[in-house]
Amino acid sequence: MDFYLYLLVMAGSTYLIRAVPFAMIQNKIENRMIRSFLYYIPYAVLTAMTVPAVFYAADHMIPAAFGLLSAIIFALREKSLTTVAVAACAAVYITEGIMKYFA
Repeated sequence: MDFYLYLLVMAGSTYLIRAVPFAMIQNKIENRMIRSFLYYIPYAVLTAMTVPAVFYAADHMIPAAFGLLSAIIFALREKSLTTVAVAACAAVYITEGIMKYFA
């Protein structure tokens, strides 16, 4: 029974977070600052969820840092998402291999 109560509360809160802005804001938002803020929210949330997980995905912090640095470099050079992901994975794999060789 508790499960259904938790499910109902979770579904209600999720629905309210998404439905209330649509119901309250009926006109186009004209304020440039608010529009800019709303434009960058998805990127900020994705970054806040992804970056901490990066450091716990590898065995050690150093390979994770090299993978993140590699991803940033490839992303700033405007490479595709697949290229960025492969480069980051390769950087972590190579760094972990080097660390295991010298450990």
